[in-house]
Amino acid sequence: MLDPVWLRTFLTVAETRSFTRAGQRLGLRQSTVSQHVRKLEEATSQQLLLRDTHSVSLTPDGEAMIGFAGTILEDIERALAYFAGPELRGRVRFGASEDFVVGPLPEILREFRRLHPLVDLELTVDLSGVLHEKLRAGELDLVLGKRRAGDETGSPLWTDPLVWVGREGFELEPGAPVPLIAYPPPSITRARALESLQDNGKPWRIVCTSGSLNGLRAAALAGLGVVVFARSLIPAGLVELPAGHGLPDPGEVQFLLTTRSATPRGPTAALSEAIRAEASRLHG
Repeated sequence: MLDPVWLRTFLTVAETRSFTRAGQRLGLRQSTVSQHVRKLEEATSQQLLLRDTHSVSLTPDGEAMIGFAGTILEDIERALAYFAGPELRGRVRFGASEDFVVGPLPEILREFRRLHPLVDLELTVDLSGVLHEKLRAGELDLVLGKRRAGDETGSPLWTDPLVWVGREGFELEPGAPVPLIAYPPPSITRARALESLQDNGKPWRIVCTSGSLNGLRAAALAGLGVVVFARSLIPAGLVELPAGHGLPDPGEVQFLLTTRSATPRGPTAALSEAIRAEASRLHG
């Protein structure tokens, strides 16, 4: 039998590379830490750690045990949570803006599913305008998306400046219409880009329209033109155009969580709380 206490002690030693620091972290004596590791090695009939007076390292079997130990402990936690009593159950229909699908949001959702295995999570990824329409139509319960700064009511998670983005070294052709890469309507960033250009008398032409973040990124990397993004969500490989590029300020955008009900309950409330708690990761 692989005692979970031994496994947790082993993982802590493997992470800290020290019996002393592992004991401090776990609130155990160093002798107890050594005893747990020794019992685990006896149970597996394999040496898992190499240690001397100066260092601790993993054997090949120790490397393998890291994966097994993590899986076993996660399964135990899930089983205990399942049988601990009233468990959150039900369904939450969650809509997320395209901007978040390549960031930390999947990790946040994975952790939510781990903590609430009996909740059915239905994810819809689309433009913010489309998601809010679905929310108003009762097709979604919770939406994480953008809105124009100052629009509607409610407290945003954060406000971000919109910026012009292109590939490294991209330069606009003097006197030529601005080559614009954009989401299709009803994209908020598209609307702000067009409004700022029109208000400032800048000619423009659409060189690429894509409903996919990867499509916009590919077009910009190819040097087809420029695109407006929230500064905290600029895709990898693209850069904010430097000062002096001659393009008008597209303004700001707000990011917020919107629920179908003014007082969400159950899975919707739990997911909303989980995302709010990790908001700093989403725009870090």
